[in-house]
Amino acid sequence: QVQLVESGGGLAQPGGSLTLSCTATFGRTLEGYSLGWFRQAPGKEREGVSCASRHDNNVWLQDSVKGRFTISRDYARNTITLQMNDLRSEDSATYFCAAGLCSGAMADYEYDFWGQGTQVTVSS
Repeated sequence: QVQLVESGGGLAQPGGSLTLSCTATFGRTLEGYSLGWFRQAPGKEREGVSCASRHDNNVWLQDSVKGRFTISRDYARNTITLQMNDLRSEDSATYFCAAGLCSGAMADYEYDFWGQGTQVTVSS
């Protein structure tokens, strides 16, 4: 059984920072799975934010967060971290960690396992 546990969400002011972490536990070996972050705001579709490949140095970031968000990985611990700086109101959403294929598509169907989500609210 795969479990993905997110932490680090909360309230930040515009221009502020938050750090999200995700740790995955696998009941069986899933060496093919990379970890990534999606987000969903009320009334909007879920969208890919960032992922970090398990197999090489590739990372992917959505255009709107480039230069502001940084993803880091420690696959020895099955952990990824999303450092979010210069937060904007449009970053407010529930952020989900997911396990799947890290590709430029960052599509839902490429991810098989999902965390429960952590809320990020950016407001003054």
